[in-house]
Amino acid sequence: SQSDSVTIRDYSAADWHAVCSVHDRARLDELSGSCDPRAFIPLADDQEDGPSFQRSQKFVATIGDETVGFVGVDGAYLSWLYVDPSHYRRGIGRALLRFAVGIIGPHAWTVVLAENVRARRLYESEGFVVVRTSQGSNAGYPCKSLRLALSPFDPK
Repeated sequence: SQSDSVTIRDYSAADWHAVCSVHDRARLDELSGSCDPRAFIPLADDQEDGPSFQRSQKFVATIGDETVGFVGVDGAYLSWLYVDPSHYRRGIGRALLRFAVGIIGPHAWTVVLAENVRARRLYESEGFVVVRTSQGSNAGYPCKSLRLALSPFDPK
């Protein structure tokens, strides 16, 4: 039905609380199996990733008046992509990913936690490939992450 259709629009400051809610709910799933759950920091309190969020060009996915996901673009970097867990497996993440790649173009790249199989499958199904594996940390807790890119042999 028309009421179920997803709309992607520019983020505005009025979306902050809804975006925080989506991030905080989905972030727990993202960390699961990849990083100590104590690495979880609510978006509103995140000093480390806050500047990236502010810098990124952001878009929200809505169904009616409800914000169900968001994506961020920072140059060629797909910096943010979260979908509310109550809306998983409905094509929202794919729609946001395609929207972002449409803005970035063929040099799009992103980083995912190594054990975040759901995200990795989505990106790979859209043509991204793993170009680097690195050991890093989230809020001081060790975790392995993967850099994925659409154009792995781009010399840049």
